[in-house]
Amino acid sequence: MVPHLVTALTGPINELEQRILDSMPSIERWFRLEWMEHTPAFYCSVDVRNAGFKLAPVDTNLFPNAWNILTPAMLPLAVQAAMAAIEKICPEARNLLIVPENQNQNISYLHNLAQLRRIFQMAGLNVRIGSIRPDLKKSVTITLPEGENITLEPVLRTKGRIGVKDFDPCTILLNNDLIAGAPGILEELHQQYLLPPLHAGWATRRKSTHFKCFEEVSKRFGKLIGVDHWLINPVFDKCAQVDFSSNAGVQDLTTRIDQLLGKIRKKHKEYGIKEKPFVVVKTDNSDPAMGVLTLRDAKELETLRAQVGQRAKLGIVPGNAVYDVILQEGVLTCERVNDAVAEPVVYMMDRYVVGGFYRVHAERRMDEDLNAPGSSFVPLAFAESTHLPQPGVKPGASAPNRFYMYGVIGRLAMLAASYELESTDPQAEHYS
Repeated sequence: MVPHLVTALTGPINELEQRILDSMPSIERWFRLEWMEHTPAFYCSVDVRNAGFKLAPVDTNLFPNAWNILTPAMLPLAVQAAMAAIEKICPEARNLLIVPENQNQNISYLHNLAQLRRIFQMAGLNVRIGSIRPDLKKSVTITLPEGENITLEPVLRTKGRIGVKDFDPCTILLNNDLIAGAPGILEELHQQYLLPPLHAGWATRRKSTHFKCFEEVSKRFGKLIGVDHWLINPVFDKCAQVDFSSNAGVQDLTTRIDQLLGKIRKKHKEYGIKEKPFVVVKTDNSDPAMGVLTLRDAKELETLRAQVGQRAKLGIVPGNAVYDVILQEGVLTCERVNDAVAEPVVYMMDRYVVGGFYRVHAERRMDEDLNAPGSSFVPLAFAESTHLPQPGVKPGASAPNRFYMYGVIGRLAMLAASYELESTDPQAEHYS
């Protein structure tokens, strides 16, 4: 399904599209060589923004949880990718245990679990769902609206291995971002594969580390195809120990916002871009408490500090919260589905793009975060034959070619995630 896009196929981004299409053999060979050296994240989703003059990832999720939005047309590719991934990690795998989020038990998330179960069952595995919720003492079966059942079973640990009753898996698939920390039950497992690894969880992971790795990847990719890597890379900075309820760290944050805006203005001048630059400020560890702050001038920080203070008074956030934050170049989204602002979200498993969707929000502007209440989703299939790249077609005239671009950006972000996980692996030997 190709949504009706008002603006997706227009704008200066066409030049980048042409360069990517012309370089397709080199790009695919480059990815092949990279995957020989680096292990891809087991699965991930990437939020991509098309500003018309640059196309860049703004967030990479290593525990994607909207698999239910992928259409039936995408499933065969997801199943093939699952087979390839499992074969590399544990060729003799028979049983797989999915560990879901503890708190998120809404219908949409349960549909996501059902879809993951379906994908791995079709890949030839026995699949059960084991919850690490401390309050879950016995199995609970939930019937979804279409009649499908989801059974959540308490995870049991025996002799350094985890499973559920009468089920000993060799592979554990985490669909839980561990933002509250890695529970002991998942640590030091004996001869079981935990995917993704514990250090991929938000208790240890940092957005700034990921985007530092993406910067490295984008520079190498830009050199490969002969483009300025800024066209695919959102510049960023980070600031530690910011307390919005006092002055701690705020002056440093203000200075860094000014400096980052200065860098973006310089690039806009170089490319003749008339849009006013903006910066997005969010927590480095993905803690949702602070929210996402958008600033076009460092002076706006005072207003936003007041908003955070008001949220503290209402008990929405802790009154004395101290945050490590990432400052990221704001990337507009010129995409529209009908009249609503939209951004593509690319889904991958192993090293393969398996599908995605447009996140759509009718009440948000092109410079705002769309991952907010009120958003909806329009599936976007990469797997159908009509969506294969079409070399020779005029840039901006082919939705398949635009989707190929999204997939390239998504794979670059996945490659950056593999660099990131290697650099933060507590079991690896790191050399300076």
